[in-house]
Amino acid sequence: MTAAIAIEGLEVVFDRFRALKGVNLEVREGESYGLVGESGSGKSTLLKAITGLAPVAAGTIAVNGRTLGKTRDKAFFRGVQMVFQDPYGSLHPRQTVDRLLQEPLAIHGIQDGEKRIERALDEVGLGKGFRFRYAHQLSGGQRQRVAIARALILEPSILLLDEPTSALDASVQAEVLNLLEEVRRRRKLTFLMVSHDLAIITHMCERLMVMQNGEAVETLTASQLIGHRVSEDYTRNLLRASEGFVRA
Repeated sequence: MTAAIAIEGLEVVFDRFRALKGVNLEVREGESYGLVGESGSGKSTLLKAITGLAPVAAGTIAVNGRTLGKTRDKAFFRGVQMVFQDPYGSLHPRQTVDRLLQEPLAIHGIQDGEKRIERALDEVGLGKGFRFRYAHQLSGGQRQRVAIARALILEPSILLLDEPTSALDASVQAEVLNLLEEVRRRRKLTFLMVSHDLAIITHMCERLMVMQNGEAVETLTASQLIGHRVSEDYTRNLLRASEGFVRA
């Protein structure tokens, strides 16, 4: 199976602080892959390095067989989109949903905007009635659905998901996760997903990497994590800290 994302020896340095220390990762095409670990372990930094938002000091990142340089071009963002943790911070509150969805289409010079906007809204369960509402008029769950619609509108093959439900109420979390899983299946997308919640990762992902202090601790399947078949004490501690951890 082709690697959608292949990372070798990745180092990210901020003012002499090594945020990532020689990380290797391979995500297969069509796979949903998870990154887990405590805060500051480097999970979100890895996503940012892929998108060009974090400074790569060493190593290589290849997406769909193409090794990335220092900058990301439009072709990269047509293929790779990111959904951020905070739906309140990632959408301009004074713009309509229509304007938020038009923007990426205009940047990329895409003509069939009308059709794409309708499809994206329908796909995330909002429909036409939400199109001319302002982001500040929407609930957290609705905003995150708009953020997902905006990511999907360019028809990418890879979604990077940075704690996409952690800012939402528990009841809304399940709805958004089910929506993401449905979209992935329908569009045959590849997911790379960051979460501190082990139940979410094992529900959404087939394989996962445990991270600590900018390094990969171990790579597991979801069933190995559920069965506590882990080899590192750090992973065991994560499981213990996740009291009542069961697969969703």
